[in-house]
Amino acid sequence: MSDKPLSDLVRQGWEVVQYSASIGDMGVLEHCVLVRRKGEHKIVRVRSKMLGKGAVVEELDV
Repeated sequence: MSDKPLSDLVRQGWEVVQYSASIGDMGVLEHCVLVRRKGEHKIVRVRSKMLGKGAVVEELDV
């Protein structure tokens, strides 16, 4: 996945349903986005890496 995971998903036809942000277990700001496409749902979690630059992206099927 690229450094713009939500843009990539929207280009693939996914629709953003809901968004939230909170401080995660590691004390780092974590963004959670619920997306859907054709009856499928997934949660995308994005947070900064603990060491170095960049982001950690997790996709969870719901």
